[in-house]
Amino acid sequence: MMVPLFATLLSALVAWLAPAPQVDRFTVDFSFGRGGEMVANIRAGCARCDWGEEGREAAALRLSVDGAYSQHLFLFRGEEPAIYRVRLGTLGPGPHQLRIERDAELSAKDAGPASIDVQGVTLVTDANDDAAEAMAPILYARPNTVGKFTDVPLLMWYEIVPTKRGRQFRYSVIFSNEDGGTQTDRLMATWGRTTDIEFVYGVTVDGRGKIVAEEFQGPGHEVPAFKGRHEGRHPLLWVSTDNNMVSESGPTQIRYAPNADRFDLHNAAREAVMDANPWTYAVASVEMRREGKIADDPPPGINQIPDPRRFLFVEACGTIGNAALSLGIGVRDQWIPSDRGLPQYRIVRDGCFTIATPLPAGTRAPDVRAIQVLAFARPAAAGGPAMAADPVLFERINKVFMLDEHFLPGASILKWEGPVTIGVGGAPAEIKIP
Repeated sequence: MMVPLFATLLSALVAWLAPAPQVDRFTVDFSFGRGGEMVANIRAGCARCDWGEEGREAAALRLSVDGAYSQHLFLFRGEEPAIYRVRLGTLGPGPHQLRIERDAELSAKDAGPASIDVQGVTLVTDANDDAAEAMAPILYARPNTVGKFTDVPLLMWYEIVPTKRGRQFRYSVIFSNEDGGTQTDRLMATWGRTTDIEFVYGVTVDGRGKIVAEEFQGPGHEVPAFKGRHEGRHPLLWVSTDNNMVSESGPTQIRYAPNADRFDLHNAAREAVMDANPWTYAVASVEMRREGKIADDPPPGINQIPDPRRFLFVEACGTIGNAALSLGIGVRDQWIPSDRGLPQYRIVRDGCFTIATPLPAGTRAPDVRAIQVLAFARPAAAGGPAMAADPVLFERINKVFMLDEHFLPGASILKWEGPVTIGVGGAPAEIKIP
């Protein structure tokens, strides 16, 4: 019985000795014996903040390193303190200082004081991570998002892809939404999310780590060579379109440098990065609510969706080829189509993908009894003849879940591995929920 009492007393002593998080500003000194990429773990929250409520969206923090502006950080995760990991850049050996202070001009007008603590500054030591962090892009804000609390970068990650010249680091960003581009209901039907996930920058290095090629995703989804400026080895990119494409220059000075985490997405959809950070679903959902994109039972095609907690999310993989795929969700005595009766709401890409389908009000995950997989011919091009389509090879279902009351993913109710072949216009494959 002495051990729990001792542990309680020790915890109380540590809490008493530890400095309380400072309000609206924080300064921390740190030092390393050698230079390299530095990452800060910031634990912060702000009183009365709610990303889903106009006027209380977030407090904005301004970060400076050794007296020079580094980046801004928006506390989009609300009142309770949460960990935000940010890159401080390539710093030399010896002492440094990180200063964090509230930016009153960019903070929501009714957001309360921010509690700020730094739970450590780390030196990146893994060879892959060090190279990837050293070349991760710095993102400048899109002009029409400044002061608007929309389309904020939530996360950055990278993948490593072998190439003939060495290997490529591919960086992608999850934005809280996109103000232009695909309508919200179609996003859910064909991507299973209302966030915007975009590849922004790729850099190829040879066996000695020398950069041999750079590229970025520019307006119109074009991927030209990157010829812009760098800060150290970090490319500078400006978010320039309402669907979050980037450019090599821009007018804004506000910028973001979220930590770039490594992900291996073999046999997984990009939305798996969101699953590993479930709070992203909540941030995206309440932004939809604030922007008026959630309604009771909106028809498809009007840029509105029902409450995200009514959707069933299915992550699956397959080879669609020149066909199209949709799902039927079996709930009680009915089948609910994921395409909502619209051919353009079907999946037309190979690999892994996520589909989200609205279910009747009051439906919960245990009410789902089965999933059908259907194959369709793609609509003919304007004025052109209909084209025959090959069968779809449906390979696996990674997870099936709904969101809980806090807009967080619940436990998956199904994992299935095939494959099964579905002919276009033929009988669907039916996968029962155990």
